[in-house]
Amino acid sequence: MVILFDQFNLPDDIYEIIFATKQQEIVAKVLIRTMKEHDGELNKTEMSFFATQLHEGKFETEINEPGYEGRKVKLAYNKRQFYDRILTPMKSMGMIYYDLYKKIYKISDKFTKEVNKIGILWQREVNNPLGAKLKK
Repeated sequence: MVILFDQFNLPDDIYEIIFATKQQEIVAKVLIRTMKEHDGELNKTEMSFFATQLHEGKFETEINEPGYEGRKVKLAYNKRQFYDRILTPMKSMGMIYYDLYKKIYKISDKFTKEVNKIGILWQREVNNPLGAKLKK
């Protein structure tokens, strides 16, 4: 996944930076809120149930979007697209960790560490003298 942002118009909401569409933002927010309601983790069965409820349009929740504040809404999102466009990118960026042995998805802070590493890589490039070769 590629994150493109404008430093002069940086949103206050991390989900607006990470995801391309409003629908993806909403589903990702609801996923993280659901995980927080379960002590920051969901097992494989619970994640599958979450995705199935979304797929069937049966997932009912409150969202803080204009026109929907304080009202219960039913969300619908394709199960395959949920895994491909929401969960897998969040795992690959370090926002969610999947424990293969326990079969548990957990909210993770690895994303913060990876973004810091990206900043260090850029700082190294800025400080690299003209013509110097970087180590691979």
